[in-house]
Amino acid sequence: MEDEDIALNSVLGLELNRVFFAVRETANKQKIIEFARGVLQSERAKPVESASPEGPAS
Repeated sequence: MEDEDIALNSVLGLELNRVFFAVRETANKQKIIEFARGVLQSERAKPVESASPEGPAS
């Protein structure tokens, strides 16, 4: 699952980068930066679930 998260984050980062450079207005670029910061901060605030082993599936 961790590899899938890394791959998804890479794809999302590339897409965000593409959108950022496609936008011409500075105000809209600032909104993209603020959105990305908010997402990163919320990700850092989440507890690390991979630290505990998963139990058997029911």
